[in-house]
Amino acid sequence: MIIKRAEKMGFCFGVSGAVDLCEEVIKKNNISKKKMYILGMLVHNKVVIKDMEDKGFEVLKEEDLLSHKIHLGENDLVIIRAHGTTKEIYKILDKSGCEIFDATCVFVKRIRNALIETENKGNKIIFVGDKNHPEVKGILSFGNNFEVIASFEEFLNFKVDSNVNYTLLTQTTFNKEVFFKIKDYILENYNNIEIFSKICGATYERQRAVEKLAKECEAIIIVGDKKSSNSKKLYEISKEINEKSYLIEEVDQLNVDWLKNISSVGITAGASTPEKIIIEIEKFIRGNFDDKHGL
Repeated sequence: MIIKRAEKMGFCFGVSGAVDLCEEVIKKNNISKKKMYILGMLVHNKVVIKDMEDKGFEVLKEEDLLSHKIHLGENDLVIIRAHGTTKEIYKILDKSGCEIFDATCVFVKRIRNALIETENKGNKIIFVGDKNHPEVKGILSFGNNFEVIASFEEFLNFKVDSNVNYTLLTQTTFNKEVFFKIKDYILENYNNIEIFSKICGATYERQRAVEKLAKECEAIIIVGDKKSSNSKKLYEISKEINEKSYLIEEVDQLNVDWLKNISSVGITAGASTPEKIIIEIEKFIRGNFDDKHGL
């Protein structure tokens, strides 16, 4: 069996930066001995979170801060996750006196800043993304006048007021092909909607890579947390092209029956998936199927 990796897969620079920041904080905290917290899931991968907990971090729930179940002070340090957080949580952290390390992805920060700046100009925001995703909740908490849509079809049903100026913003992990459809429709039909796209380049590269892989291999394994937006989108894109596409979080979820009677399998991974999980899955496949043709 031929095992082929996607050309782009696994950790993006934002996730790598968040994990590296945690490692730096651990070294620094060997001296100060503060209690270490991560606000929510650092990244959407349970293996990464478990690793950080084993190294001394405690996952802090936003609702516990908001309900005052947890009271932070100067003897605590908090790392803000890669997805960012809400305006209210930032205020609580600032007032607490705790030491703050912000691992928010640069793309998330840019979209948040664009929202604030364009609203200050008087524009209404059209935000394309999943309203329940923590990244989107965090960004929108800085706004006042916005509508959230999740698909091209929802955009078609959105009533654009010709007397209002709009700015279109997107979730960083939004499907770029769907965004292009929305963008093209706007350019053809409206002149009062400015478009600000900061979909993560790594996200787009991974989406394009899985499209290519799904056409080249008989089966596709997508490795990623099932709560991960970008992993789910990789699965959706692959599944449209190749029916034998499977999303798994760890090697013990891999069903050997999926790979019977096929000669090639493609592997890709979400932006929060550690390399060690990918390697474990590759080893498992090689251990159960002949790899006479090599990689």
